[in-house]
Amino acid sequence: MGPAIHAAKGAQLVGLATSSAEKAAGFQTFAPELQIYAAYEGLLADPQVDAVYVPLPNHLHVEWTKKALDAGKHVLCEKPIALAADDIDGLIAARDAAGKLAAEAYMIVHHPQFIRARALVQGGAIGTLMHVEAAFSFYNDDVGNIRNRPEAGGGGLRDIGAYTMGAARFVSGQEPAAVPYANLRYENGVDVFAQFAAQFPGFTFQSMVSMRLFPRQSIVFHGDKGVLTLSCPFNANVFDIAELTLENDGLTTVSERWPAVNHYINQVENFCHSVQTGADYPCPLEFSRGTQHMMDMVFAAGGHPA
Repeated sequence: MGPAIHAAKGAQLVGLATSSAEKAAGFQTFAPELQIYAAYEGLLADPQVDAVYVPLPNHLHVEWTKKALDAGKHVLCEKPIALAADDIDGLIAARDAAGKLAAEAYMIVHHPQFIRARALVQGGAIGTLMHVEAAFSFYNDDVGNIRNRPEAGGGGLRDIGAYTMGAARFVSGQEPAAVPYANLRYENGVDVFAQFAAQFPGFTFQSMVSMRLFPRQSIVFHGDKGVLTLSCPFNANVFDIAELTLENDGLTTVSERWPAVNHYINQVENFCHSVQTGADYPCPLEFSRGTQHMMDMVFAAGGHPA
């Protein structure tokens, strides 16, 4: 995100709050004029800073998003912005009271492949959407990594499950009615594998996410008149080139690729545009609450440990 902020039109990376000079060094290689603050409060007190990005461990997101809003800053916060849907209600209230933009950094909805997928599915290109399948996995068993630390709000669902759930909601425009099945496997207090199913008003959904499997990602939207597949939906141009393939009942296959799009830069530019013009932001807190509510449903169905 540091390079993306630096590269985005309408944004300038001007400050970094950290107690570690070593952590700052990497940022200073591309932003040598960067102001370094020894404490988060120092950055929030600087009147020259208009907006902040919060990349802290998951359990600190709500606290520091609220503090930034109270300091009069616009806020873009790393995903997940909260650990439960009800906590986002407080953020929405704080956002409205401050009159500032606060949003979750959910970059995939800023990528043209998802904007295109939503237009195709909701426009009837695959007929009536009947079923969605999504998978996202990688391997990380480093016990020191925050993804593997329960006290920091770690776990695979919070790290990558938000992508499979949010993608289905964004493209379809529908909300889940029920989560009838969830198989969650835990290690050291964090979920490392999750297989779950959801019933939406118009379609069924199934997903697998894991932090203990070989890297894989895809999402498939299956209709009665066609199939739409995104083969690199979540880590575009890192895992692979972003590509969308549409197969329809006319026995034709059409593929679209985006080899040069950086959805992190798009996200920052959309955020700045909304701040500067008042335009609606593509991923408001209300959307993030919907994804978190679905995640809460999966945890409940899978027997989330106390």
